[in-house]
Amino acid sequence: MIINILLAVLILSVVIIAHEFGHFIVAKANGVCVVEFSIGFGPRLFAFRIGDTDYCLKALPFGGSCRMLGQEEYILPGGRDETVDESELSEVEKRSLEMLDKYGKNATLESKSVSARIAILAAGPVFNFIFAIIMSVVLLGVGGYDPCIVDDVKEGSPAYTAGMREGDEINAVNGRWMFFARELDFYLSNHEKDTLNISYTRDGRSYKTSVTPEEVTDVAYKIGVMLDTQLHVAEVLDDSAAQKAGIRTNDKIISINGKELTESSQLIDLVRASEGKTINVEIERAGHKRQFNLTPEIMETTSYETGLTMYGKKVHASPIKTLGLAFADTGFRISSVVETLIGMGTGKVSMNNLSGPVGTVSTISSVVGESRKAGTIPVILNMINIAIILSANLGIMNLLPIPALDGGRLVIYIIEAIRGKPVSKKVENVVTFIGVVFLLVLMAYILVKDIIVLF
Repeated sequence: MIINILLAVLILSVVIIAHEFGHFIVAKANGVCVVEFSIGFGPRLFAFRIGDTDYCLKALPFGGSCRMLGQEEYILPGGRDETVDESELSEVEKRSLEMLDKYGKNATLESKSVSARIAILAAGPVFNFIFAIIMSVVLLGVGGYDPCIVDDVKEGSPAYTAGMREGDEINAVNGRWMFFARELDFYLSNHEKDTLNISYTRDGRSYKTSVTPEEVTDVAYKIGVMLDTQLHVAEVLDDSAAQKAGIRTNDKIISINGKELTESSQLIDLVRASEGKTINVEIERAGHKRQFNLTPEIMETTSYETGLTMYGKKVHASPIKTLGLAFADTGFRISSVVETLIGMGTGKVSMNNLSGPVGTVSTISSVVGESRKAGTIPVILNMINIAIILSANLGIMNLLPIPALDGGRLVIYIIEAIRGKPVSKKVENVVTFIGVVFLLVLMAYILVKDIIVLF
C-alpha cells in the first residue's frame, strides 16, 4: 500500500515538474530571473542552488511552483518597495530582493513585453501537452493501440441494417476523426441519441452510411450502478439500492453472493437471477474490502443501441504511425477533459466526478495495486497512462479563465494586449482575490468529498 502511494505521488510530481519546467525554461529564455523552482508546498525538506535559482522539495507533494522575480507585492514596477521591513520576510523573499538589487527591474516578469508574459504563462500547459505526447509515444509503442475496428454487429440492429459488418474500420463519425475504439465509446456515451454519419473502410475501400440508435427499454431487477471495464463503479443512480446501501463511485465490485466477478456483464446476470431477494455485494475501497447487503429493485431504464461491438483489441503500429497516433491520443485526452468540463457546466455530468490530490492518489494507488498482480510491465504502462491523463487534465485546468490560475492571468494579459495598456492593479488584485476564494472553496469541497469516499 505504501509503495503504491509513493508511486502515485511520483506520477503527480513528474506531471507537475513538466508544467513548472515549461514556465521555467520560457521565463529564462526571456531574461526573467527565477528565484525558486519547487515541487510541493509548505516548508522545505531540502534545497540546492544552481546559479540564481533555488531548487526545492517541500513537505506537501501536491503541487509546485516556479517563483519568478517581480511576483512579490513588495517589488513594485519601479523597483524595491522601501517601506517593507525585511526582518519579517522569509528566506526566499529576501532572496528576491537580492536578485532585484543584482539585476534590477529588467529581470522581473512584469518588465517584459505582454507577448513574452503570455508565452511564459502559456508554457506550463503547453509543456503538459508535450509531455503527454512523449508519454503517448512510449505507451502506444510498447503496449499498442486499439483501432476503431468493429468486432461484432448484432443482426437486425440499426448498424446491421445500415450495411456495417464485422471487420469494418470506422474512420470518422459526424465529421469527427476516430482513431481508437475507446474514442468512439466516449463519443457514443455523450451523443447516445444522435444519428451517426459514419465513414468506414472495408477491404481497402471507403464507404459512408448513417446509423440512428434504437431506443431500448429494459425492465429488470437492478441495484443502480454502472461499471467500467475494470469493475469500478462509474456511476451510482440516485435513490437506488446501491446508493441506499452506501456503495460509491470508484468502488470496485469484487463479488456477488460470493461469486467473483471477472467482467461487468456478470453483475447484470447475477442481480437479475436474485429475483428481488437480498444479495451480498463485496467491494474494494481505497485498498480495503467491505460487504453490503442490499435488495435489488425493479427498475426501468432506457438506452440507445447501435448494435456495434468493439472489444478494443491492441495492435502495434510502425514507428511513424505511432508518432501520429500519439498526437491523436493526446488530442483525444484533451478533448475529453473539455467535454467533461462542459458537461459539468451544463449539468449533464455530476460534480462528484471532480477529484483532488487525495482522491487522485487513492485512485492511482488502487490502479497500480491491481496492475502489480500482472507484472512489472503492466504497472509501468498503467503509470504512463495515468501520467498522460493527469498531464492533459492539468494543462486544460490551468487554461481555465479563473483568476489565480494561468488562464486567469492570460486573460488579464490578453486584455492588456488589446487595450494597449496594463489592467489597473487594484482591479487585478480584487479579481485575483475573488478567484483565490473560489479556488479555496472548491478545493475544500473536493478534499472533504475525497476523504468521505476513502472512509
